[in-house]
Amino acid sequence: MTKYRREVLTAEMLERLREVYRETMDQMEGELLEFGGEDDHVHLLVSAHPKTAVSALVGKLKGKSS
Repeated sequence: MTKYRREVLTAEMLERLREVYRETMDQMEGELLEFGGEDDHVHLLVSAHPKTAVSALVGKLKGKSS
């Protein structure tokens, strides 16, 4: 385990994150293909328009989920 990771995400929080990420990808004309998470991190597989900047996409996902 990584030294400072804290176990903070509950099952309910992960489900809400999935919803937020799906809504955000819809707004950005993309798709959330896969979502997985544990108590200290999440994994996303997304499909986005080729003209969408990765930095803008990640910034929007992080901002909406915080």
